[in-house]
Amino acid sequence: MGVRKAKQMADAIALIDYGAGNLHSVHNALKAAGAERVAVTADPNIVRGARHIVLPGVGSFKACMDGLAAIPGLVEALEKRVLLDGVPFLGVCVGMQLMATSGLEFGETAGLGWIEGQVERIERTDPEIKIPHMGWNDVSPLPHNNGAQLIEPGEAYFLHSYHLVPENGHEIAAMTDHGGGLVAAVARDNLLGVQFHPEKSQAYGLALLARFLDWRP
Repeated sequence: MGVRKAKQMADAIALIDYGAGNLHSVHNALKAAGAERVAVTADPNIVRGARHIVLPGVGSFKACMDGLAAIPGLVEALEKRVLLDGVPFLGVCVGMQLMATSGLEFGETAGLGWIEGQVERIERTDPEIKIPHMGWNDVSPLPHNNGAQLIEPGEAYFLHSYHLVPENGHEIAAMTDHGGGLVAAVARDNLLGVQFHPEKSQAYGLALLARFLDWRP
């Protein structure tokens, strides 16, 4: 994409397309939540001008991180726009997990390193509990976190076999329970990551996306 097109899409919501996300559903959910311009993109120029950034993700941590890193300049553009410029960022499912220091699926893979912690396989502590964690489950916000204002109590749709274990408990924005506590959301400053799928969580998910679109951290 040329510089002119990138300028035309400046100030859009950048939905990152790196071959590993449920883009159609997330795009439709963002539009339903009130987004006027959503750029489905892997173009670093558009990312550098985006006013909000959404990183979806389905599949393995390794495949997603490899796909993201394979696009020239994309990780660098994300780091500049999110970490330096401070625009609101939302990671969804594996997109949230990629915020971690590393993931252990198919060997150890370095993540973006924005949230200190590791992505580990969910341990089956109860024989009645099924892995993957799939279906509707409670989301319980933790009020001490500065990003928890975006997360309200309710039920959301989950689908995952691995979970993020942050080193800093103050970066945990919400928890859920599946034979034990699992992190449902993380947040710090302008960063928000959710393990559940807002685009599959009906009214609860759309309301969260609407709050994210209005977020000015």
